[in-house]
Amino acid sequence: MRFIILLALAALPLVAEKDFLTADETAQIREAQEPNDRLKLYTQFARERVDLVKSLLSKNKSGRSVLIHDALEQYSEIIDAIDAVADDALLRKLDIKLGLSAVAKAEKEMLPILKQAQESQPKDIDRYEFALKQAIETTSDSLSLSEEDINARTKTVEAKDAKEKKEVEGMMQPKDLGEKKAQDKKVDDTKSTDAPKRKVPTLKRKGEQ
Repeated sequence: MRFIILLALAALPLVAEKDFLTADETAQIREAQEPNDRLKLYTQFARERVDLVKSLLSKNKSGRSVLIHDALEQYSEIIDAIDAVADDALLRKLDIKLGLSAVAKAEKEMLPILKQAQESQPKDIDRYEFALKQAIETTSDSLSLSEEDINARTKTVEAKDAKEKKEVEGMMQPKDLGEKKAQDKKVDDTKSTDAPKRKVPTLKRKGEQ
């Protein structure tokens, strides 16, 4: 645990102003194409941020408030990324039960740690109180989603996606809208045509009957 915390401390300065992952973490996410793997990776990164915050709060050192604030902000971004990956996978009808199970387990363990940090009222809490509050609320919301019935969540995600598409189309010019619908139909037709071919692999060479 100490080794992980030290690594996290060393990595924080490498994060760009608007980034919430280190370069190494970003590379790991890119390599993890399967949604369950991505969810587990994001969960691991979230745990490391919480461990870092917990460690910093246990030591009364000057300058810790900045590290705590940044770690909490990164943590909230990671939780948001978890929800985004899950929603995207559900839209694509992918099975993410394993990933969501890992997420829910971790969030149940991390939420009490964050709440305890808030309740203990550290002397420098005013410097990261909002970030801490945001982290708690984000975790609570995400946990509710992770524990929600998958079919019900899928329907909610699909309805939200349809609404957003309709709003976008409502702001488009008739010509652009027509082109968009034609392109969408072309993509759907291509998927429909390609699907059976992917399900029947063959060892024949091109042109062989």
